[in-house]
Amino acid sequence: MRAIMEHGTSRRGCPRCGFIAYRNPAPACGVVIENDRSILLARRAHEPRLGCWGIPAGFMEYGEHPEVTAVREAREETGLRVRITGLFGVYAGRDDPRTRAVLILYHARIIGGRLEAGDDASEVAYFPLDRLPRPMAFRAHREALADLRRLRRRGGPGRRKAGTKA
Repeated sequence: MRAIMEHGTSRRGCPRCGFIAYRNPAPACGVVIENDRSILLARRAHEPRLGCWGIPAGFMEYGEHPEVTAVREAREETGLRVRITGLFGVYAGRDDPRTRAVLILYHARIIGGRLEAGDDASEVAYFPLDRLPRPMAFRAHREALADLRRLRRRGGPGRRKAGTKA
């Protein structure tokens, strides 16, 4: 493999056969669940960022719809069954040591289950937006929570139009 210029970008590939090894971000999806101006967060039970807090989220499986991923991850990490109520925002995940990610977050409401840590979480809890735990696992989560705080201060509905945060 050698460097090949394609559309002004240097990429790894084979100049003989034309194969290009694209390094695309992995999609991840999660849910923003609020309860009386508090947000549900999960403490990571595994590396990377073991013991850090974050929004319940995880990587999409091949062929899975983003909303299905968000609902599945909520159930696996928090024990809750949720229903998606709208798109919250889309964020660039640039600080995960495993890969670059695109984090798609949805607003969700609880429709069942019992709040308990599971799968990749060692603990789950609600936190007031002005007293979030530290450390937070990823920059994209911190950016999303900052956006949520701004929305709440303005008294907004808490929903964002698709594509407003990349």
